[in-house]
Amino acid sequence: MSNTDSESSRIISIGHIDLGQLKKQSKPNTDALPLLPTQNLVLFPGVTIPISLVRETSLKIARAAEDSGTVIGVVCQRTQIESMPEVDDLYPIGVMAEVIKVIELPDGSHTAIVRGLDKFKIEGVSEFIAESSLYPLLAKVMVLKETKPRKNDRQFPAMASLVKELTVKLLKQVGEGATEMINNLDNFGDQVTLINFICTQSPFPPEIKIGLLAKNSVVARTQTLLEQLTEQEQMLEVTEKIQSHARANFEQQHRTMFLHNQMEAIKQELYGDETSDQDELKARGEKTAFTDAAAKLFNKELGKLGRLNPQSPEYAVQFQYLETLLDLPWQTYSDMNPDFDKARKKLDDSHYGLKKVKERILEQIAVLMNNPGGKSPILCLVGPPGVGKTSIGQAIADALSLKYERVSLGGLHDEAEIRGHRRTYIGSMPGRIIDAIKRAGTSNPVILLDEVDKIGSDFKGDPSAALLEVLDPEQNWRFHDNYIDVDYDLSKVLFIATANTLSTLSQPLLDRLEIIELSGYLLEEKVEIACNHIIPRLRKNYNLKSGDLIFTRDVIAKIVENYTSESGVRQLEKALSAIIRKTVMAKVQGTPYPKRLNKERVEELLGIPRYTKGHYEGNDFAGVVTGLAWTAVGGEILYIETSISQGKGEKLTLTGNLGNVMKESATIAYQWVKSHGGQYGLAADDFENAQMHIHVPEGAIPKDGPSAGITMATSIVSAFTGRKVKGRLAMTGEITLRGKVLPVGGIKEKILAAKRAGITDIILSSENKKDISDIDQKYISGLVFHYVDTIAEVIGLALLDEKASI
Repeated sequence: MSNTDSESSRIISIGHIDLGQLKKQSKPNTDALPLLPTQNLVLFPGVTIPISLVRETSLKIARAAEDSGTVIGVVCQRTQIESMPEVDDLYPIGVMAEVIKVIELPDGSHTAIVRGLDKFKIEGVSEFIAESSLYPLLAKVMVLKETKPRKNDRQFPAMASLVKELTVKLLKQVGEGATEMINNLDNFGDQVTLINFICTQSPFPPEIKIGLLAKNSVVARTQTLLEQLTEQEQMLEVTEKIQSHARANFEQQHRTMFLHNQMEAIKQELYGDETSDQDELKARGEKTAFTDAAAKLFNKELGKLGRLNPQSPEYAVQFQYLETLLDLPWQTYSDMNPDFDKARKKLDDSHYGLKKVKERILEQIAVLMNNPGGKSPILCLVGPPGVGKTSIGQAIADALSLKYERVSLGGLHDEAEIRGHRRTYIGSMPGRIIDAIKRAGTSNPVILLDEVDKIGSDFKGDPSAALLEVLDPEQNWRFHDNYIDVDYDLSKVLFIATANTLSTLSQPLLDRLEIIELSGYLLEEKVEIACNHIIPRLRKNYNLKSGDLIFTRDVIAKIVENYTSESGVRQLEKALSAIIRKTVMAKVQGTPYPKRLNKERVEELLGIPRYTKGHYEGNDFAGVVTGLAWTAVGGEILYIETSISQGKGEKLTLTGNLGNVMKESATIAYQWVKSHGGQYGLAADDFENAQMHIHVPEGAIPKDGPSAGITMATSIVSAFTGRKVKGRLAMTGEITLRGKVLPVGGIKEKILAAKRAGITDIILSSENKKDISDIDQKYISGLVFHYVDTIAEVIGLALLDEKASI
């Protein structure tokens, strides 16, 4: 409890001094009170303590006061300075004191025994000049009287008793020098002096002691002292707990180290060289460019491996996990091709046509070459099967000289396939994204996410939601796979997605994708693709020389028209493959065959043509109108047939496996024709006595969508009026009850289907004109487009004044 700083009190025995025989001190001079500065010591009234005199000046002041019997003021310094302070450097409150005796100790130092008298407040530097230089500090002071407890006050004795108990308890915890201090506490009969003594000897900072001294009420001082001692007790208890915990941890570390060494020795005896697995993994880990978090995790999990029995299943699981961490290409990147012209040539050599698609991809390649570390948008190639979406991903990787990996997402239902399986069971593994990174061996490959539109969801989660983190450039730099259980940076990966349709994609996922549409190929483009890409590849696969079988462009065009019906070239490749297989078989058997392929030979090898060019129904029948529709495999022509018969009963019958939207379009078309029949010479009785049947052929195929609205309205008017439909005319557009024609999508695919069918005139909504302007001229050559705003305009263009003959 005592303070051992310079000029502070020391715990020394003062029992040998006869205080009663000392001479009476002179009355204090409040206008010129000599001051004795102390460091960290605050004296309280009525307390007799020793003060260590470190400064030579302090020793002179104490001896002069002792010799002359002068009362001095003991005041604590604000700052710890070695030189003699000024009055402004002292706290404003101190205690007058008698210097009872100055004692020289055996070590040569000096101590003054002083007794505290009244408390005072410094009001300024004294105006008097000292008679000698014995007292360098003289201050003008004002005596402060203290209020002592009343005799009948029961609270003060109880608080004083608690203060003494707490002080004794704290002294026992301190240990050294506590016994003498405790004995001194027992010698006080006066509780006020006891409180002041404890205040003087307490280990509190000077500012707290000054606060206690400033209280004129002894009861208030006792209350504050009790609070401070209680806080000190709690702090000591916390400190003891911390030290005890630290000692326990230290002992546990030694115990763990000992047991670990023992375990290593036992494992070496039991399993021999099998324990070298850990050393091998550790050596590989030191050579791996882990991130800080991954390195910390690896070392932690490697330690777990060392505590497992190598014969246990858990050991195999842990070993596989550590190998996965080591196999990942942490902070390893491939060098990108910096030659843009070389990249353009590779892309052109691998794909014919697709001008706008390749232009957008070349833009992306240029951006990556200009800023390899920048964030790139996620490209999504959308189009029917067989148009080259997947092969474009490989072409982009070749153009950039980057590693390529394909991740098929078709039919995926389990979210863990994306985020990885948690390591809670045998057989858990990382997700497909991290697995693709591991296979690529680099952190900046091109990863093709194939068929994102075919992702499903069930009770195992929603994989498309898990893809949001993968495909967001703002988040994927810290992608968290549940298996590896540490963040992995995917920001340098070039993701490319493919889809047949966007209708099944969730809106949040769609927002993260930049859509690039790939429509079907023209006949001429398919012929070029077959000559330059498909046939050379098939010849190589079947080891067939170019002279063994010769394809002409006319023959290839015949195959396209009669044996395929698609937007892409997948069926074409199958047909060509069948021809080459039969040729190879004839060659192996030694059977003679014509090496130059002609149209008759094609029919002999592939059979009767499955498709007729155009498949146009003509315009001999009233009520038959050609429409255009979009499907997942491209565009196709659609026929609407309407038949009118007399009779009562249901007015409108729909057949042909129609969806709800198409049924609604038929109802709207019938209602519009019924309300505007007068424009076409139809009376109300014509509708009352007629039963109308609308049929869309190929009923086994589900059909839906609003695109057939104007087609149905035209078919109904043609059936009621018997007027012919203009030859080789097709149309597409949505209708409203007001008779307005609305725009629809899939225009390019529908136009290609119309060209394949031999259509020459197409009716579209005026708002679809912007879609035509985006299509290359070669796709629309030979076609005449009619843009309309109302159904009346459609019927005016589509129906002839001539009556149908049948």
